Amino acid sequence: MEKQPNNPLHGKTLLSILEHLVEAYGWEHLGHKIDIRCFNYDPSIKSSLKFLRKTPWARKKVEELYIQTIEK
Repeated sequence: MEKQPNNPLHGKTLLSILEHLVEAYGWEHLGHKIDIRCFNYDPSIKSSLKFLRKTPWARKKVEELYIQTIEK
């Protein structure tokens, strides 16, 4: 397994990234930052993971927000 010391996403699961963002922002604010239906209408970890795993553009936005959040 190749080490990636400069990659902030290395070793992070989508679940842990999503949980971190929900804890940091809450569903309502997260839905304002990333305007996707699974964050704005009846949000849950399960439905959000299902959507993000199937939708690369949305996952990329979530990962970018996570990186911004941990850099602060």
